[in-house]
Amino acid sequence: MLVEVWSDFVCPWCYIGKRRLETALSRFEHAGDVEIVWRSFQLDPSTPEGADGPVSESLRTKYGVSAEQVVQMNERVTTLAAAEGLEYHLDTARVANTFDAHRVAHLAREHGAGPQLHERLMRAHLIESVHLGTPENVVRLAAEVGVPADEARRVLDGDDYADDVRAEIDLARQFGASGVPFFVMGRTHGVAGAQPVEVFDGALAEAYSRAAAPTA
Repeated sequence: MLVEVWSDFVCPWCYIGKRRLETALSRFEHAGDVEIVWRSFQLDPSTPEGADGPVSESLRTKYGVSAEQVVQMNERVTTLAAAEGLEYHLDTARVANTFDAHRVAHLAREHGAGPQLHERLMRAHLIESVHLGTPENVVRLAAEVGVPADEARRVLDGDDYADDVRAEIDLARQFGASGVPFFVMGRTHGVAGAQPVEVFDGALAEAYSRAAAPTA
């Protein structure tokens, strides 16, 4: 059964959702029959290419809230992340346009390292405060999971996989996604947001049951 996950590397809820899905899969009796594909989505496509600066300042401007309110927002999601074993450092996270990083993620998929790079880029942004808008950072992180550095540089120097990234974003919208994380199980069941593990338990079981049901 195919499980497709739309997420963005700079999305704190996406990493939490990833961990909750993994917990559900760890106790799903048919987990060996599940293939996960991580698909592209941009949390904020309006972020300029080459943008940098504190995420906290960007949130304050975007939502028109005070610096204190941003701290409270970040503390809430940091506490929820900690419950999933993730040590967020959102106070030092850097703003980045992730379109190019998603292009390299498509290259990683061809090398059989799509899930590994997705995990590595999320950890880099949300835990290590690495700027994902810097090409050399993306090349280095890709190389860490087995993507040849020269190929990653070639992708970043051109426009390879740009259409693939756009196509996956469009597909998410066709499924009704307006944000991420967004999970589709077997093309029959969708889960929007970083829902509790029990929600993933139910969606996986129902989707697998439908996929395994004989057709008339």
